This record gives sequence, C-alpha cells and structure tokens, in this order.
Amino acid sequence: MALIFIASTDLMSSERTSRFLAPFLRWLKPDISDRRIKQVQLVVRKGAHVSEYAVLSMLLLRALRSSRQDHLAEWQWSSAAWALLIAAAYAVTDEFHQYLTASRFASGWDVIIDTLGATLGLVLVWAWRGPRKGSLRCKGHCQ
Repeated sequence: MALIFIASTDLMSSERTSRFLAPFLRWLKPDISDRRIKQVQLVVRKGAHVSEYAVLSMLLLRALRSSRQDHLAEWQWSSAAWALLIAAAYAVTDEFHQYLTASRFASGWDVIIDTLGATLGLVLVWAWRGPRKGSLRCKGHCQ
C-alpha cells in the first residue's frame, strides 16, 4: 500500500513516466508517432494499475488467512471477499490522494481498473491452488 501511495504522487505522474518511456520507445522504433507513444504509455500505466492491485489482493488474502491460522486450509470465499473489499476501498482512497495532488487527476475508471486487477489477483490464487474440496470446481467429488 505504501508503494501504491508513493506511485500516486508526482513521482509517477504521466509527465514523469513519459520522460523515460518516450525516449525508450523512440530508441526501439525511431519512426514511432506521438499518438502511438501516448497509446503505449496508457497501456503501460493501466497495466501497472492492474498488476499492483492484483499483488495487493494476493497479499491481503495471505494476511487475512494467516491471521486466522488457516492459510494452508481450503479456499475461503469470505477471506477473498474481504481482500477484494479492502483493495477496492484502498483504490478509492488512492484516487482521492491523486485528486489532492496537483500533477495528478482522479478517475472513477481507475477505481474500476484497480478493482478488476484485485479480482484478477484473487482468481489467479484460486486457480493456482487447484481444485480443493468445497471449491466450485469440485462440487463435492474432490479428495
């Protein structure tokens, strides 16, 4: 959460990230248009939202399960729901922080993207753990 907070400051504003991304893209493809650079920058920035919130939800899930001494137990939908709720709430506070930062702007779309990233992180954990007794994939026939 601290890394997300820091990334929401002027340090990772669009102007700052374009200072190293644009020259890198021009080095890779000298004839790249300014429009294409802006498109790539948008994909990279939104991809960062998805990945940072995916990691956040995974860490929240781990913290919630570890605190209950059941981190090796079966999938717990309640823990996943709490992890998603906390990540989504943090996404809202992150946008409020950006609203207060002069070089940034707040966007409801970013909250949605962040929440989708958190959901993706939880889906990846659920898929990685594989079918477990009591999961939706097992329907009572797993061992």
